Formats: sequence, C-alpha cells, structure tokens
Amino acid sequence: MKLRRQGCRRRITSSGGHGLSKHSTVLGVFAFSCGVILLYRLTVLPAQVWLLAAAVSVGLIAFLTRRLYSGLYWFLVFGLVSGLFWADLWAHERLVERLPADLEGETAEVSGYVCGLPSEGSFDSIRFSFCVTGWYGHSRTRSSGQPLPTTLRLAWYGQPQGRLPGHRLRLQVVLKRPHGTLNPAGFRYEDWLFRKGYRATGSVRSAVSDSSVPCGVACHYHDLHSRLAQWVDSRFSGAHQYPLIASLLIGNRGYLSSAHWETLKATGTIHLVAISGLHLGLVAIGAGFVARRILLAVPATRITERSVRLGVFVIVLVCCLWYALAAGFTVPTRRALLMVTVGSWYVLNARQVPVWHSLVMALGLVLLLDPFAPLDQGFWLSFGAVSILICVFAGRLKSPGWLAGLLLAQGAVFAGLWPLLAQLGQGQPVAGLLANVIAIPWVSLIVMPVLIIGALVVALLPSLLAFIIPVFDTVLGGLWGTLEWVAGMHWPTLNSTALEIIAFAVVVLLIATLPFRAFQVTAGLLVLGWAVASGSPAELGNPDIGEPEVTVWDVGQGLSAMLRSGDQVLLYDTGPEVKGVFSAAESVLIPNLRALGVQRIHTLVISHADNDHSGGIDLLLKAFDVGTIITGEPTAVRARLSDEPSVTVQGCAGEGVMGEKVFLSFWQAGPDLEGNDASCVLTMRTNDTAAEWVFPGDISAGIEARYLTAVQNRLSAVQPQQRIVIAPHHGSKTSSSTRWVEGLSPDLVIYTAGYRHRYGHPHEDVTARYRQAGARALNTACSGSLVMAMAEGELSLREARHTAPFWIAGPGLTRARCKIP
Repeated sequence: MKLRRQGCRRRITSSGGHGLSKHSTVLGVFAFSCGVILLYRLTVLPAQVWLLAAAVSVGLIAFLTRRLYSGLYWFLVFGLVSGLFWADLWAHERLVERLPADLEGETAEVSGYVCGLPSEGSFDSIRFSFCVTGWYGHSRTRSSGQPLPTTLRLAWYGQPQGRLPGHRLRLQVVLKRPHGTLNPAGFRYEDWLFRKGYRATGSVRSAVSDSSVPCGVACHYHDLHSRLAQWVDSRFSGAHQYPLIASLLIGNRGYLSSAHWETLKATGTIHLVAISGLHLGLVAIGAGFVARRILLAVPATRITERSVRLGVFVIVLVCCLWYALAAGFTVPTRRALLMVTVGSWYVLNARQVPVWHSLVMALGLVLLLDPFAPLDQGFWLSFGAVSILICVFAGRLKSPGWLAGLLLAQGAVFAGLWPLLAQLGQGQPVAGLLANVIAIPWVSLIVMPVLIIGALVVALLPSLLAFIIPVFDTVLGGLWGTLEWVAGMHWPTLNSTALEIIAFAVVVLLIATLPFRAFQVTAGLLVLGWAVASGSPAELGNPDIGEPEVTVWDVGQGLSAMLRSGDQVLLYDTGPEVKGVFSAAESVLIPNLRALGVQRIHTLVISHADNDHSGGIDLLLKAFDVGTIITGEPTAVRARLSDEPSVTVQGCAGEGVMGEKVFLSFWQAGPDLEGNDASCVLTMRTNDTAAEWVFPGDISAGIEARYLTAVQNRLSAVQPQQRIVIAPHHGSKTSSSTRWVEGLSPDLVIYTAGYRHRYGHPHEDVTARYRQAGARALNTACSGSLVMAMAEGELSLREARHTAPFWIAGPGLTRARCKIP
C-alpha cells in the first residue's frame, strides 16, 4: 500500500512538473519577447558585455538558489535578460555600420545590386534600395576597421522613365548619414531608416551595369522578384485598376497615387494593400482546402490521417512561402508567414493547449528572427488584432454565424485597436466600421481568388489576357468604388480623451465576450450614448497651460513655431511641402498639435508665401478650427488655398495679446513688397519683460535695418532678461547683418535649417557674428524641436534630442556629433 501511494505521488509530481515545464516555456518566451521590446524604450544602448554578464549571473544565481526560489521566477528573469541581450546584439551590429564624417557630401563609388523594387519619386527621380558589395577609392576608411554601410537608400534625379540600367550596378553617389525631423509625435524618418537597415542615404550621380558584382542567394532573389514585377507590368499595366493589381498581387505599392492613399486612410483599409496576415491566411485556407480534398481521395489503406495532416501542412507552408516570395518577402509578409506556420503546426499536431500559447510562441519566433520588429507599427497592430480576435472568439460554445461573426470581429477590432492607434499617433476613422465590413469579405472571397487564379491562367495561357483584364477591373472597380463612396460620406469625428478611448475599448470587448444579455444591452446603450455625445459638435478648446511657452518644431529646411499662453494658440508658419511627397503640416504639425490636445488655432501667422513657410495650409484648416490668418502676402496666401477660405486673411500690422501674460507685435516693411522681404515680423514678450522672442521670417539685411529703426525706441526702453531670436532666412548670408546682431544682442539664436541642405544654412559668417555677440546657438537639425518657457526668471529649454532613442542620439551618431559652424 505504501509503495502504491509513493508510485501515485511520483506520477502526480511528474505530471505537475510537466505542466509547469510547459507553462514555464511559454512564460519564458513571453519574457524574452518583453526583453526585446524593452530595449527600444531606452535612450542609451546598454553595453553587450554587461547584458551578457547579467544573463550568466542570473543562470548562476538560479542554480545556487534553486531550493529557495521558484524555478519559474528565474525562468522569467532569464528570459527577460536574454531578450534584452538578443535585441542589443543586433542593434549594436546595425549601428556599428556608419558612414565616416569625411565621406558625407563627397562623391563615392560603390558596387552592388538593387535590393527592392524601384519606385518613381518627385522631380523626375527614381528611388531604390541598394545593397553594397564593394567600396572604392577610400582605403583610409577601410584601414580604420570601421564597417561601412551595406544598405543604402538612394534617389537618382533626372530619370523621368524610372528605369535603372540593370540589377547589378556600379554607382557614383553622394551620401549622408541617416537623418530626419525629430519631434515628440508624428512620423520619424530616422526611425524608418533604422528599422529598414539603411545606414546612409543619398543621390546617384552616375550608374552603369556591372556584371562583375558577386550575386548570392539574396541578389538572385531580388533579381527574380524584379523580373516578376516587370512581367506583371507588361501584362496588366493596361488595366484601369493596375495600381491595386500590382499592390495586391506582388506587394508593389509604388503605383498607388496620393488619391489612393487618401481614400485608404479615410476608410481605415490601408491593411488591405499590405501583403500580411489577411492575404497569407487566405492562401493558407485555400491551399489547405484543396490539398486536404486531394489527399483524402487517396485510399485510407495507403495513407494515414496523420500523413494527411502532415501533407496539408507542407503544401500550405510551400504555397504561403511562394506567395510571400512573390510579394517581395517584406517585413509584414515574413511576420505573417511565421504566424501562419506556428498556427498550422499547432493544428497539425492537434495540440490541446490554450490558443494563447500559439500566439506567444509566434510572438517569440517573430522577435527571435526579426529583433527590430517592435519598431514597426504593423507588428503592434497585427498582434493586437489577433489578440482581440482570440479574446472574442476563443472558448465560445456556439459559432455566431458568418455575418454575426464578421460584425462582431470588426466591432471588436475597431474598439480594441483604437487605444493602440491613439498611442501610435493615429486616428480611428469611423468610416472604417462600414468599409471593412464590406471590403474584408469582398477581398477574401472575390478579389484575391480572382487575382491569383487569373494571374496563373495568364502565365499558362497568355492568349486569355484580354478576357482576364476586364474581370480584374470589374472586381477591383467595384471594391474601389465602394471605398470611395464610404470615404465621401459625412462621418462624425469622435472627440475623446485617452481615458475615454480605453474605457470604450474595454466595455466593447466585455460586451463581445460576456454572455450576459442584460449587461450587453445596458453597456451597449451606454456606448451608443457616449458615441453620439462624442460625435456631436462641441465648442472647441485647448488645454490651459500655466506659463507662456514657445515651441520651435523641427521641420527640416523651413520654419514653424507655436506660441501658447493660457488656452490661446498662435502658430507661426507651417513649414515646407512637396505636393504628393512630403508635408510638414501632415507629418509634424497635425500629430504634434493633437498630441498636445490642441483643437483650435486662434491665430495663424504666415510670414510670407514661400513654400518652406506656408506648406500645407489647407491641411491645417481641415484639421483645426482657425480664427485668423495674418500674413505679409495676403493675396499670395489666399491663392494657395484650394477653396474660398472661411477664415479671415489679413495683412501684417498692429499689436495684440495672448491670454494675460503675453504681448504681440506685428511689423512689416511695406505691403507692396513680395517674397522674403515681405515677411511679417512677430515679436512676442511676456508682460514682466522676462523674455522676448523675435520671429523675422526671411527678411534680408536691408529690411533688418528698417526694422531696427522702427523699433529702436522700444529696444532702448525694454531690456528683457532673455531675448531669443530665430535667425532670419535660416541663417543665410544675406541676412543677420552685423547691425541686426548687435542691435538685438540676443542671448539665444535658433537656426531652422535642414541637415546638410544644399543651401548650406547657416552660413559660417552668420554663425561667427552671433558667436561674437555672445549668443548661444541651437539648430533644429541638431537639437530637433525646442520647447522654451520662463520659470522663476530663468529660461527653461528642452531639446528633443535629449529624450531621443539610442539609434538617433547615441554616441557618434548624427544628433550627438552635429555642430554649428
């Protein structure tokens, strides 16, 4: 009896240990994933040796204290440290590739191959990714042991045909280190470059085909993918919906126009044109269905059920891999392929484990093979969407039906992803609720099967092309017409705080998961009432700040600044814009103003109508309520507005106040001037004369003298403790004369210039004058955005680079070493 009990006890312990081991593995993988993600929240990259020492120490301590602490505890700690070390290892390897400072702006010669589909850019340019296999003529850099960049992002101007002379090339290029605008919110180009592995950017001076370039597996793959893109172009470019065909069939989004992107963004359907989980999931389902039917036709005496499942798994995996390769094997595609593989493996083995286990294992595998994935918004959205769907549908005793399931899934994803989108600086368009309910089944059941089958038919029977193209145009034309119709409808904008968005998501998910009818009805009415109240027009206001604050945004070669006092907001200039390519208003101003809770711009000052000071005015007027526009060129600014402005546009003159602590003064040399010299000069000073800011636009030395003459009485009567001057014309040698610098005698001068811009601002003569006057100098190209305020008689100043992540402001990088001449 005693022996039986001991044996039983052993079996229970063994079973429990096995369960603990199984759950420990999943929790360890999750801890590893958290460690990888945690690295990208750091502003300083840890030394590899310290993380390795920490991992070894954790393992040693766990062994020595195995009787004192739970093994699960140390498993979690070791997983976290291992994730940090793994991501740190890859980040170090990427950052060590660095373009030497003496090569920036110099002509260099490189050879290699095109590693991505080229796309048409602005100014008759072609943009492409280039994988370098050899550098020439720079032995001094090679002998130093410094690894040179292996992946470049290049633009070749003056190529209206958009054609490269070959796949393997020898180029003469002018390069610079990765750099982009740096602001608290909005799109950061430098993040994108680091995530993609581009360690230098530049332009091409000349390009010739070079067959001597070594071509390995990656090179041959990119060549084949380029040939596939050319085949698709040659066959289907005559279709009316060719941009959508190329995007959905092979992941080539280079043909999508700005109108396409606006419609996709307005309807929340951008995910449809990114080859990801939806598309590979459809391929997996289709391939699995066909493969299982074929294998089940084989007599049961010749093939077992497990062999059928294994055969289906292999066929599904091969089909998904082929489609992923045809789609460019991009980051979203690789991530989706891994998730499909893990999910199919669990189905193959008929594992009786929680579905969350497969999700965690897929998460760990994605981060193991791609440690940079957390920098990709698609990573968060894809795993977030899958988690929400698991939360809603896992454990249900009864299927809700396809229509109810579609509505339930779309409503849950809409609500559940909203807090994540808000954290990423994006909105959640209400139009997406209707658009996705229509578009997802349309794409799943009609578009993708038609495209894939049609492309295979054309490849096998080219003579049928004339019959296939109208079919493609019909199914895609119906889809696109529907999306345009949804985008054109008037949809309410839900004005919500972060807390309200989170509460809305939680309540909707509870409605979708808890099977209590009374709770569902009550909570549903509550959510509906909140949505109606949030979507109804309300008086627009701004947060009330204590002390006046001035922010100079980093918009590259241009100018934009914000003045706040109380709940009043004044915006001085809107930065540059290149139609269809870049807009500082869209990528910098709108997301940053929204992040600050700004809903109304009381005064918009446009110094003059030059594009680097007045870009994207229409976008601002659509995004915010604007009280008055004050400008040095009223006629030219009105002409820049696409519609008849509903806001008053007036000339530059007079004085004003902001809140109770700020005085404003507007000055212009004359209403008949045009261009730079017509700039509206704005002076802002606090009522206690503690600080004064001068925004002169692009005035030249002659207008500077006239300004000093006009305000000399005030300059002699008022001596602020701190005078901050925005350098006229970004520090051009035609401005900031000796008289200007000496007359204002600023304590701080700010240059708003682009990094290594072709104009070369600020000019060294200008910087020397301010330096001799004792002014401290900052440049948005080095500092990023600047936030200034007076606190207890001292100027408080925050530079965005001080809180920038390690791949932007780390030692030896552009921001850390940027100096003003």
